[in-house]
Amino acid sequence: MCNSNANMAKKNFTIRLSDKRLAKLRLYAQQKDKTMTQVLEECIDKLKLDTDGFNHHLAPLPAVKTDWLSLAR
Repeated sequence: MCNSNANMAKKNFTIRLSDKRLAKLRLYAQQKDKTMTQVLEECIDKLKLDTDGFNHHLAPLPAVKTDWLSLAR
């Protein structure tokens, strides 16, 4: 796994969680002496992708073009 986050740009995003899941995330992070961001990043890093030989740890995922108007219908 790639642990070199020092040169990577950080982005913010908003996530909706139930109160129960948010409390569980906070408690887990506290028990492990980590930030919630660190816990989520570690979970994301463990996700298995169908890569067909493409190493997603070395290259960014391709941009997904979405027609947002068709999604709003």
